Amino acid sequence: MNERRRITGVVTSNKMTKTVVVEISRTYRHPLYRKVVHLSKRVKAQDELGCQIGDQVQIVECRPLSRDKRWAVEAILKHETRTADKGVAEVTAAPEVAVPEVAESPVEAQP
Repeated sequence: MNERRRITGVVTSNKMTKTVVVEISRTYRHPLYRKVVHLSKRVKAQDELGCQIGDQVQIVECRPLSRDKRWAVEAILKHETRTADKGVAEVTAAPEVAVPEVAESPVEAQP
């Protein structure tokens, strides 16, 4: 295996031709303050495999392909299954039914 860096990330955009935007998330603990720090970086990568948004991919560094592209998608690790209902997470409550109030009429005593 060669000495090129390999990083795992999630595809966030595939609107360009043969190019995807991959978000690389990194979590570490600060050495002095001991607080957990979350970092994310977005890079452009050459896509010959046809990635979709939400796929987890492994990218490898390569020669400069354009002004911004320095990475290439090596493998798709996990496909994201997108449905039409995904993203609609709202729970709608049942509409309240108005109950008509009955006017109280005096009850007449019957002899």
